[in-house]
Amino acid sequence: MSLTTTSSLPVDILRFNTCGSVDDGKSTLIGRLLYDSKSLMEDQIEALERSADITGGGQINLANLTDGLRAEREQGITIDVAYRYFATPRRKFIIADTPGHVQYTRNMVTGASLANLSIVLVDARLGVIEQSRRHTAIAALLRIPHLVVAVNKMDLVGWSEARFLEIRAQFEEFLPRLDIKDVKFIPLSALNGDNVVDASPHTPWYVGPTLLGHLETVHIASDWNLNGFRLPVQWVNRPNNPTDAALHDFRGFSGQIAGGIVRVGQKIIAFPAGLTTTVKQIWTFDGPVQEAFCPQSVTLVLEHDIDISRGSMLVGLDANLPGSHTELQAEICWMHSRPLQTGKKYFLKHTTHTVQVAVTEIVNKLNLDTLDAEAGPTELAMNDIGEIRLRAAKPLVFDGYATNRLTGSFILIEQGTNATVAAGMMRPPREIVKPENADYVI
Repeated sequence: MSLTTTSSLPVDILRFNTCGSVDDGKSTLIGRLLYDSKSLMEDQIEALERSADITGGGQINLANLTDGLRAEREQGITIDVAYRYFATPRRKFIIADTPGHVQYTRNMVTGASLANLSIVLVDARLGVIEQSRRHTAIAALLRIPHLVVAVNKMDLVGWSEARFLEIRAQFEEFLPRLDIKDVKFIPLSALNGDNVVDASPHTPWYVGPTLLGHLETVHIASDWNLNGFRLPVQWVNRPNNPTDAALHDFRGFSGQIAGGIVRVGQKIIAFPAGLTTTVKQIWTFDGPVQEAFCPQSVTLVLEHDIDISRGSMLVGLDANLPGSHTELQAEICWMHSRPLQTGKKYFLKHTTHTVQVAVTEIVNKLNLDTLDAEAGPTELAMNDIGEIRLRAAKPLVFDGYATNRLTGSFILIEQGTNATVAAGMMRPPREIVKPENADYVI
C-alpha cells in the first residue's frame, strides 16, 4: 500500500540565523563557515574568484556567498534574508543570513522565526551597541532557545582577553531580563577563520569550542514541544484509486505535527467540529507507524468519518489543551510602510487556517533600547514591535507562543493587496477548550 504524504522520520537539522549590526561580519562569517567546512562546490569557488577583482580588490570576498543582490555587493551590506544549506558528518544546517540595518528589522524577524539558535555578532572594537541589544531582544521575543554571542574582529583588538570579558559583562547586564537560558560567548575572526571551524592559536585563554564545534553539539532534541498533540490539517487525503481495494475508500488527514506525540489508539478531538474520536492508523512517506511526533509530516486515519477539512485542528486529549476565542492578544512586528492603526481589518493566517480580524487596540510599543513597553501608542510604524488586541470573525484554536511556537504564531495579510504586513505571537489564551462539552462519536 502506498500513500502520497510528505516527509519521513525527521533528521537532525539545526536552523540558525546570524544577526547584529551593519558591518559586524555576519555574511563573512557564514562564508567562512561554508569555505572552511568544505561545503562549497567548485563552481561557487570559481565564481568567488572571478568576482574578487570587482568586489574584493583581488581578494576573495566570502560575504558574496550570501550577499547575492547587486545592491548588497555595491553597498557592502545585507538587505534581504539569504538562506544557505550545508552539512557535516554530525549534523545538517540551514542558515539564515539576516540584515543588520535597523531599516530591515522585519527581515531579521522573518529569518529568525524558525531558528533553533541565533548568532549575534559583535564588533570587538565597538562592543555592545543599540543593534546588538535590539537583535538579542528580538531573539528572546521569538523564543529562540539557544544564543551564541560571537565577538568578531578580535584580531583588530590584539586578541585581548580583557576586551572579550568586557563585552561579555556588557551582555550579562541585560540578558537576565530576556529569559534566554542557553548563551555561549565565542571570540573569533570571521575574516581569518580563527575559532570558526578550527581553534585559534591566538586565544590560548579561551578553552571553549569553536563556532562550528558548538553548532554540531548544541542539544536541540528538546526544542520541539512534545507535551500536547496538535495537527493542523493541511488537506484531506482521498486517493480514490479504483484499482487498489485498500485505497478505494481511503480517507486520511494530512499535515505537519505542530506539537506533541500521536499514537495509534489515542483519543483526539477535532476542532472546530468539537467531535472526539480515536486514531486508527498513522501513515508516513515510509509507510505505517505506531506513533509519530513533532515535526513529522503524517496522514492520520480516524475510527469515524467526521467533518474535518483544511484549517481544522486535531488535538490530543491526554495533555494540556489549547485556547479557543475570538478576542485575541498578541505581540507583533509591523512590516509595512503604512502604519498599523486601530479599526482596520486584515486576514489572519494561523497554521492552515485563515480568518478575518479587526484591530481593536494598540496596547503598547516596545522600546528596544530600554526593553520597556511604552503604553498607548496611536500607531505602529514599519519595524515597530508592539502588543495589540484583535477580534476574529470566528473562534481561533491556539496556544500561547511561549508554549508552542507553531500554534502560537501567525501573520497578518492586507486585504486587497495580499501583502504580509505583520508577524505575530499569541499571548496565552484566556479561555481553554473544555473537552467535557465536546460531542463524542460512539
